[in-house]
Amino acid sequence: MTPQERAAQSAAVMWAQDAASKWLGMELGEVTEGAATLTLKIEPHHCNGHGICHGGVIFALADSAFAFACNSRNQSTVAQQNQITYLAPGRLGETLTARAVETSLQGRTGLTDVSVTGAEGRVIARFRGLSRAIPGTLFDESAAP
Repeated sequence: MTPQERAAQSAAVMWAQDAASKWLGMELGEVTEGAATLTLKIEPHHCNGHGICHGGVIFALADSAFAFACNSRNQSTVAQQNQITYLAPGRLGETLTARAVETSLQGRTGLTDVSVTGAEGRVIARFRGLSRAIPGTLFDESAAP
C-alpha cells in the first residue's frame, strides 16, 4: 500500500465515523500523508452574537483538519494539546478552508500547523496541534484491497 493509498483509506474510515464534522457542515477535501484540507461554508447557525463565525466553530474546523492529517498514516492518533490564534472574523456566507500540515513527527509525538483562510486567502486563524499516537490502527491493512 502506498502512502497516498493509506492516507485515502484512513480518511475514508475516519470520515465515515465523524458525525461531528458532518453535523457542523464540514466537507473533507484532499488528504495526503501528514496533510489534510477541510472546508466549511459559514451559515447563520455558525454565527455568534456579533454576527460573525463563532470561534468554537473555527476551532472545530481546524481541529478536524488536524485530526485527518495526524491519522493519515493509519496509526490511531489523538490531540494532546491545541492552541489557536484568531486573526480575522469569518463572515456569514464565506467558505473557510482549513489546511493542516504536519511539521514534525518524533516517535509518538507530532506537531501540526493549521491555517484557516477565508475569501481570497484572507487568514482567519492559525492553529497549532500537538498529537500523540496511541495503540491501534484505523483499518486492517492486510485486509485492504
